[in-house]
Amino acid sequence: MSGAVLVSSAVLTACAPAVGGDDGTTSVVTTTPVLADLARNVAGDHARVVSIVPDGGDPHSYEPSLRDVRDIAYADVAFSNYVLLEDHAIIKALDANLPAGSPNVALAEAAVKYAAEIIPLVENVNLDTIWLGLRVTGSGVEWGATRASEVRLSATRVDGPGQLTGYLTETFGNPRVYFDSAAGFDPADPSAQSVTLPTDAHTHMSWTFEEPGVYELTLGAQLWTTPDDPPVDLGTGTFTFAVGVDPHTVPGKDGAVVLDGGHGDIAVDLSTGALAVVMDSHHAGESHQHVHRAADVVVSVPNKALAPVPVGPGFRFLGRPDHQIYQLPQAVLGKHVHGEIDPHLWHDVRNAEAYVRIIRDTLIGVDPEHAAAYRANATAYLEELHATDDYVARTIGSIPRSRRYLVTTHDAFAYLGAAYDVEIAGFVTPNPATEPSLAERQRLSETIRNLHVPAVFLEPHLAQRSTVLQEVAREHGIDVCDIYSDTFSTEVSTYVELMRFNADSLRSCLT
Repeated sequence: MSGAVLVSSAVLTACAPAVGGDDGTTSVVTTTPVLADLARNVAGDHARVVSIVPDGGDPHSYEPSLRDVRDIAYADVAFSNYVLLEDHAIIKALDANLPAGSPNVALAEAAVKYAAEIIPLVENVNLDTIWLGLRVTGSGVEWGATRASEVRLSATRVDGPGQLTGYLTETFGNPRVYFDSAAGFDPADPSAQSVTLPTDAHTHMSWTFEEPGVYELTLGAQLWTTPDDPPVDLGTGTFTFAVGVDPHTVPGKDGAVVLDGGHGDIAVDLSTGALAVVMDSHHAGESHQHVHRAADVVVSVPNKALAPVPVGPGFRFLGRPDHQIYQLPQAVLGKHVHGEIDPHLWHDVRNAEAYVRIIRDTLIGVDPEHAAAYRANATAYLEELHATDDYVARTIGSIPRSRRYLVTTHDAFAYLGAAYDVEIAGFVTPNPATEPSLAERQRLSETIRNLHVPAVFLEPHLAQRSTVLQEVAREHGIDVCDIYSDTFSTEVSTYVELMRFNADSLRSCLT
């Protein structure tokens, strides 16, 4: 590949320009067809735009040709998405062959200037769930509590289709089990199923569930002000978990708050004795807390939380190592684990609008003579994108909430889900370049079965690598519908067509 990336100037000068020309037209090269379409709508007749990755190509795995390198070498400006969307060979070709002084713009990074929304890409999809720990709030001074006092949270009852456990993985990887429904409950010895915490304390937890279904965990709290004084009985609370099933349709929980992401804790308030779920949130650099009564929430344990029992004799309480369980994992060793940035920003049309503004500003800087035209073109296109955003929101919004589940080829639609309220229920593999494992196939099948998904969605350019998705769909007797991610076809050849097609496909196949 290195021979295609580093091309001598003698070879290039012997070739006719592929992008620009002698007429003074600005030459633009982009990495993907989606970016090329955005650039063409801004450039109009005043720039020639080509894409390195052709229509139908996969930017995750495409390797540039000698012609692609020639296009780069004659370009006045280059636009990539970056944040690791494109194959590294494409980025190396850009950086090695773009003429000195020509802007080399990574749109996903630059678009933050225009308030583009960024979503972390979680490397381990099993961590992309709610982190649910335990917490003590309030001082308890009315009970005589001091910093030496302790609070005991005890499990007194579990109702559900299988085993429920709560445990902590300690610093060196050893589990400490606090709650285990398989061990039973002894009202005379609540310490056997309990966690003891200092006042104003917090701990992370892992939660596992043996089978899909609805679980109810009842916890009671006691305050031990001193070792010699009798405990003060505080409150009790029953917490509901929707495991592998639709959390919005849990019987008796109409209108409940569904907790499916972020950091939260089952908490006991020493001031009131109430047990609740406290959720942390961060916005505009400030931290906030939201308190939900136990009866008012459903904790979602999605099918993507299905994982094998960890290897090691210390985890035998969960089952055999080859056994699959649902797990809400703790923040690893007390720290939150964040992945890299999800690069598919354009599936939120408002992010594409940010891209367009960056392209406009860049072209004006390269070709100020046609600044007025670039501004006018961008303004008109932004109006079209705004109308497209409204269309996508209305179309997807017409799908019943209980059927708005997206199962796809690979993990590329988080922005679509976040912007238009679509639940990303599952995918074959996080990366289309990797072969799905048996566990990933089983997780996909469980998702379809448990959520009664009526259709799965296949990216046409990945059809040859999506046999698992098609096989699982056939096994369950459901439809396979098209959805577009980062390239075009003869049927869908512009970004606006891509977004509208996807919205229409979701509505027709899920309703």
